[in-house]
Order: sequence, then structure tokens, then C-alpha cells
Amino acid sequence: MSLAETDDEALLREAARGFLDDAAPVSRLRAMRDDGRTGDPDLWARMVEMGWAGVLVPEAAGGADMGHRAAGILAEEMGRTLAVLPFLSTAVIAATALRLAGGPAAGEALGAIAAGRRTYAVAVDEGRKFAPAATGMTAERSGNGYSLTGTKTFVADGANAARILVVARTSGTPGDAAGLTLFDLERGRAGIAADPGRSIDSLDRATIRFQDVEATGADIVGAQDEALSVLSPALRAGQAALAAEMTGLSAAALHLTIAFMKERRQFDRPIGSFQALQFRAAHLWSDIEMTASTIVNAGRMLDTDPQRATLAVSLAKARATATARLAVSEGVQLHGGVGVTDALDMGFYMKRARVGAEWLGDYGYHAAEVARERGLR
Repeated sequence: MSLAETDDEALLREAARGFLDDAAPVSRLRAMRDDGRTGDPDLWARMVEMGWAGVLVPEAAGGADMGHRAAGILAEEMGRTLAVLPFLSTAVIAATALRLAGGPAAGEALGAIAAGRRTYAVAVDEGRKFAPAATGMTAERSGNGYSLTGTKTFVADGANAARILVVARTSGTPGDAAGLTLFDLERGRAGIAADPGRSIDSLDRATIRFQDVEATGADIVGAQDEALSVLSPALRAGQAALAAEMTGLSAAALHLTIAFMKERRQFDRPIGSFQALQFRAAHLWSDIEMTASTIVNAGRMLDTDPQRATLAVSLAKARATATARLAVSEGVQLHGGVGVTDALDMGFYMKRARVGAEWLGDYGYHAAEVARERGLR
């Protein structure tokens, strides 16, 4: 499998970088944080016009259907500028789940995503760590439908999205992979209460409480008791795109650091001329390049052999987490004391890297997945 960028991918990257540099610089995130806002609907509307909301939506539903590698390129460029968008939760995770589920309702929802009429939050986690099978939220039979009760935490875009994909237990006990069902609900449905929360990177991470929420069979995505058949591939798609975003922020952090090293002077010379600091920058660059290869591979695997993509995706997420941690740590240290001040953008990259490290599985989770896929545990 070739890891070289195709001409079409290069053109997509060039278009995305030009647009995001102009429309969504880090200063836009800073202004949003200062205003107390956690969403940017105007920016999302512009991206919808460019067709990016439909990157994984079939052409028959009005999408661009460019594939997971293209989604990774877009996510990587968004990571470079820390754009605030519901791209991962809506255009990647929700779109993938709905596409796998199939059916007229899913097709209508996919068309609404591509047209910008719907945004989604994906409510999975209930504890401190990513563990879909540990779901304890219940969806009990109630007449001809279901009654959902439980709490979901750390829900990306949970306070701003129009709809929620929520996984609940219709049979079995927490820890069982079977017995889970995925529901597609409007956020304003009776019994749903979203407690807005802002994570350290100034994004929307809500706690959503469900109390006797009524749902019907028409609200189910996929089949009852088999949520993971559509949710697991969708989450892998999200993990790959998140890894790409983190690699983009790593590259941007390195760029900021090198620019500073060229300007900051000590002993009448730029600090970038000191060999010890050059070694550290070169090591970070090499690490980013190696991680970028795993990002490409994950996207290619999701496009060509999604049933066997777990190893590629978990390797990419684990490496991206470690690389982002290194990039922001080196960035702060090589900037010196000023690196931890709010006046510089480096702190924004550090905070986004920290949140990205935990979302959709931390380093330990994905390292364990790699070991399992390689038969080491």
C-alpha cells in the first residue's frame, strides 16, 4: 500500500490549508474563549458550502464521498489552526454510523449532514475512560417503544449539536459487548438535559442526562442489541481523524517553535543556532513524520479494508498522542518561560493535545489494542 500523497489529496490539502489559515486562525479560537463561546456555526456553514461536511456521505445523499483518507487530511489541517468545528462528531463518526446502518431514515440523515441541516453529538462514555462496552445506561421496554435513563459524560458538541447518537443497554450487563442499541434522538426531546461544559481547550464537552426519555423503533440506528456493529467502525473512523488532527497540531507547534528559535537571541546569536536545540527540533520533526505515516496508513485501511483497520487506527492514535505530547512539551521548553504564558498560542496547542489524548481512548487503551491485534495479550 502506497503512503505517498496523490495529486487529488495534495490539492485537497492545499485548499484546506488556504481556507483555514484565512478563516480559522488560532486568534479566532482565542476570541471565542474570551467571549465564552464553545461553538462556531458561521465557520461550520462555510465548510458545509465547501462540501466538507459530506466528505463521508454518499453522492446519492448529496455528499462528496471522498473517503477516510480525505477526512484525515481535512482533520489534520483543522488541527494546525485548532479550528472549532463539529467535524469529527458529525461528518466522521455520525456519518459513518448512519451510512453503515443504511435505510431511508439514515439516508435522509446523511443528506441533512451534507447540507448542513444537522449536527450530531455522539454520547458513549459514562465514566472517566473510553469504554463503550461498559455502558450501563438503560433503554427499557415501555409499551411499543423504549424508556432511556442514564448519564453520558464528556460528550463532544453535546450542548451545541441538534441531535444525539446515544448508545444504551437493551439487554445484558455492563461489560457485555452485546445488548447495546444505538438511538438517534433530537437534543430537545423531553427528558434530555444537557449540562454545558467547557473543557480546558475551550470546546463544548457536555454532560447529558436522560430521564425516562421516550424512544421508538424508528429511532434505532442499525439493529437492536447490535449497536457495536455500526458504532465500532464509526468510532474507529473518529479515532483515525482525531489522530490526524493531533498530528496537525503537532506540526503547527513545531512550526511555532522553530520560528521562535530563529528570532530569540542569546549571546548575540539566535538560539536556533545552538546545536543542542537543533537536535531536539530535528528529533521532533522526525517523530512527526513517522506518525504522519501511520495516519496515512490508517486512512488507507479504512478506505480499502475497514474490517481489518483496528491495528492501523490504534497505532495511529497511540503514536499521535505521544507525538503531540512531545511537540507541545518541547514547544513550551524551547520557548522558555514565555511558553507558558497566555500571550502565546502554544498554550492552546498544549490544551488541545491534552484533551485529544483522552478522547476516544487514551494511549494505554490504544497500546492495549495494538498488543491484542498483534497477539501479544
